[in-house]
Amino acid sequence: MKASFLVIALAPSILAMAATWGFPASVTAEDKFGPWGPPVNLGATINLKCDNKTCETERPAISRDNLSLYFDSNRPGLGNHDIWVSHRASVDDFWGTPQNLGPIVNTAADEFSPALSPNGHWLFFGSNRPEGCGRLDIWVSHRKDRDDDFAWEAPINLGCVLNTSADEDFPFLFVDNEQDTTMLYFASDRSGNYHIYTSTMNEEDGTFGPGVLVPEINCFAIVCTRDSRTTIRRDGLEIIFGSFNRPGGIGLQDLWVSTREDTEDPWSTPVNLGPVVNTAFQEGGPAFSRWHDSIFPLQPTWQLRASRPLCDNALQAPRGRERGRISSPT
Repeated sequence: MKASFLVIALAPSILAMAATWGFPASVTAEDKFGPWGPPVNLGATINLKCDNKTCETERPAISRDNLSLYFDSNRPGLGNHDIWVSHRASVDDFWGTPQNLGPIVNTAADEFSPALSPNGHWLFFGSNRPEGCGRLDIWVSHRKDRDDDFAWEAPINLGCVLNTSADEDFPFLFVDNEQDTTMLYFASDRSGNYHIYTSTMNEEDGTFGPGVLVPEINCFAIVCTRDSRTTIRRDGLEIIFGSFNRPGGIGLQDLWVSTREDTEDPWSTPVNLGPVVNTAFQEGGPAFSRWHDSIFPLQPTWQLRASRPLCDNALQAPRGRERGRISSPT
């Protein structure tokens, strides 16, 4: 029932939008970046301090215009964990007070790990709401106006081919313009520990296929407990993800990076982002900005931002991008 419902209810709209999920890749394999700088706390407006409990502000996603910051949080809302959004008028402005996405997206259950499609019309997330396939499933919501953060339509489950009786979460949609394929990266504990999988979209009916393990970036050592949230450069040649207890790490959870020469190639052996970004605590849930010179990682309960310079011979972004002021740490 779930799979057939998905084809009937979701596929027509997906097929109508499939060609516009991506956008022309302007960052190529030749682009070079400098090293990551120290993360900066986004401040008390984003990182709320709650009374009588520890407020968690986690797993961010940044819109393509860098003006909307989505994240999940257990601050007082509709459920234990809801999806929230903060907006700023320009990249030179402070982030505004976060707002709950409301009852169309959020429920009395948990909503986690928001991830925007490249064109901004689709919002993927994990939820344990009723009518799913397992404990935690991946759902998707559509909006016609990508500039309206509150125009999301009723979410639809991605179906029980991708989702299983286990947990599926941490979605990230990668549109490969070179190979004309659309892939959803996600994490699942179907094998016991959380590992990173991909699911390829069927271009004929708009459904997503079964998850396929990405062996070269997952950690299978006994001490490793979770490989999870990914973020991928638009050209598909760089991936950053969080990993718990991976040998060679710095803290309990670190950010790791892997690269490749072509999207048909396997990912390289992951490399730790090092002590400038990672600490003895936890860093995870990364999200690239559109121009890939900023990532928004998290530490437990906090949103941060780290930046890296574009080299002189790299693609130059429009003046002013990602130079927005950041709320001072508190």
